[in-house]
Amino acid sequence: MYETSATLAAARWPLAASAETDWLRDLADDDGLTGFMPPGLPDAAWVLHSMYEHELGPFDMSYPEYLRAFLNSKSAAPEIIPGLDPAEVVDDPSVTSAKSRGEHPGARWHRLHWAELTKRTGDPVVPEGHLPCPTSFPSLCGPGRWPVGITAPSEGSLDRADWNRLIEILTEHSSQGPDTRCLAYYTPLGQGAEDFDHLHVRAGRLADAAALYDHPDEEWWTPSNLWAHDRSWVLCTDYDLWATKLSGPAPLIEALLDDPEIEALRLPWSH
Repeated sequence: MYETSATLAAARWPLAASAETDWLRDLADDDGLTGFMPPGLPDAAWVLHSMYEHELGPFDMSYPEYLRAFLNSKSAAPEIIPGLDPAEVVDDPSVTSAKSRGEHPGARWHRLHWAELTKRTGDPVVPEGHLPCPTSFPSLCGPGRWPVGITAPSEGSLDRADWNRLIEILTEHSSQGPDTRCLAYYTPLGQGAEDFDHLHVRAGRLADAAALYDHPDEEWWTPSNLWAHDRSWVLCTDYDLWATKLSGPAPLIEALLDDPEIEALRLPWSH
């Protein structure tokens, strides 16, 4: 399945001219290093990147505590969360939370909505005046505080399930449906070089956008920006954020906010 999707993406999303981003540069008044963040067109909403929680928890154990439990254990890895390799923590002591890797973590993990986590912590879903990012849960962020039983939202990329559902919503609300011509821009940070003279852009159809997740030449799962060629809507997944902004007409934004599969909200201060 992966090879099929990768082959489809490579064939149907060829490189396009860097100049295709000129309008985004003007719209966002930015160089696009972490993604071109658009204003409302005329409306906008944010898709909150998914978190997952293990059914065994524990909610009150941090990654440093998990590391200590492993190092102090005289047996094999402590049976705290089956399938969570302590070596991931041992190899990188700076890790304070496990980020989503773009796929569902597997059996015994379930989706944890931001709204549910805020009820436990008392934190706002997103603090006023801020954007969704690694400081969104102040009571949990910082060294030694994030629960080991929860994968933190992926930074700079949607997970596959939300990406696919978002493409379906965009298809339903685009004038040409699956034949809508689109362009995708990838931040140079994902390529390991900042080359603003040759920005990385691909062109294709909305019907083939799901395949971008497996593009063999792109290390980043989802593009920094995806937009309709007619500029009726544009997505931005900033390299540093835990959420993706969709700007477009009000009916599209309302459909996103009402969708039962995606957790999304308006942030009035981000328009």
